[in-house]
Amino acid sequence: MVHGSGRTYLAIPGPSVVPDRVLNAMHRASPNIYEGEIFDIAYSVVADLKRVAMTDQHVAIYIANGHGAWEAAISNMFSRGDKALVGATGRFGHGWAEAVQQMGVEVEMIDFGKAAPVDPNRIAEALAADKAHRIRAVLVTHVDTASSARSDIAAIRAAIDATGHPALLTVDAIATLGCDEMRMDEWGVDVLVGACQKGLMLPPGLGFVWFSDRALEVSQRAGLSTPYWDWRPRGLAEEFYQLFGGTAPTAHLFGLRESLTMILDEEGLPRVWDRHEMLAGAVWAAFDAWSAGANAIGLNMSNPRYRGRSVTAARIGNGGAIALRKWLESEAGVTLGIGLGMAMPDEPAYGDFLRVAHMGHVNAHMLLGVLATMEAGMQALDIPHGAGAIEAAAAAIAAG
Repeated sequence: MVHGSGRTYLAIPGPSVVPDRVLNAMHRASPNIYEGEIFDIAYSVVADLKRVAMTDQHVAIYIANGHGAWEAAISNMFSRGDKALVGATGRFGHGWAEAVQQMGVEVEMIDFGKAAPVDPNRIAEALAADKAHRIRAVLVTHVDTASSARSDIAAIRAAIDATGHPALLTVDAIATLGCDEMRMDEWGVDVLVGACQKGLMLPPGLGFVWFSDRALEVSQRAGLSTPYWDWRPRGLAEEFYQLFGGTAPTAHLFGLRESLTMILDEEGLPRVWDRHEMLAGAVWAAFDAWSAGANAIGLNMSNPRYRGRSVTAARIGNGGAIALRKWLESEAGVTLGIGLGMAMPDEPAYGDFLRVAHMGHVNAHMLLGVLATMEAGMQALDIPHGAGAIEAAAAAIAAG
């Protein structure tokens, strides 16, 4: 039976579900960009972006996706010939490192594999060995959207401090903000990278870089900085146009104003974190049940402490993941995320991985619908799986 009516559901880890009220806020004519309402909205958005990152420092807004935000951070920290220390916990850690290298910066990579967080001790060892202090910054991903590995940022900061090394701590929080707990100032993050299309609940189009006074000082010597990517005019804007390097992204600002109000002033950031904790727990409970007696099914991250709360990477072996994804999309109107970077397309295991997103504008009935439809697909495809998954997910949600 092919689905023929009702809404389709996108359960991929970005772009996430955009609330109707955000879409409605964006669906309006362009305003006067030289005075009036758009000024008030933009300055309120800047203030609330600091609230969502839990910082009193600076933020720069770019008309870009997350890759653009990566490039903005790189260009403001480095000169050609500098060195970066990158801790990779999945495909996006490697992607960030590749961007650094392509911009002429030397990379020392510590690859923690596809199913482990950053080990702060190994970061400390690498910095301690850098006697000449060539490493300008440590780059880590808080939650890698491919592996769903979540690293302990506060512990990494403590490890850096223990060495006495002056390197900046730079964190990719693209899959974190508005989902997982993130405390930029309290955890000692110097540069934080984000984007609007995941927990912040907008269509793709805006990238963000938050930066500390210390990072601002370092940027004075950054030879890669260019007029558009320079974070100083944006983060220290004296004129309205400087906030965006030119024309304001008006529709996105209208939508972002609405989504930040929903997150910060209506639900409240602690409750947002709690909701994502609950939803993630329901997904994990379902997979634990499915995996009972079915060795081909399992979560990518074995330790719940190191799992992101916005997305869950999982394995259904023997090509079960790709078969299930295809069935869900064609027969039930549900789209799951591909197993990005877990295996190459020409490898037999390529079809064994998928991702279930539970980020942003998601509640219990939306998630339970996805999980129940996944179980229906397993039954339709004769994928061996344990019983009781939906009951376990429901119990996790009931426990709240």
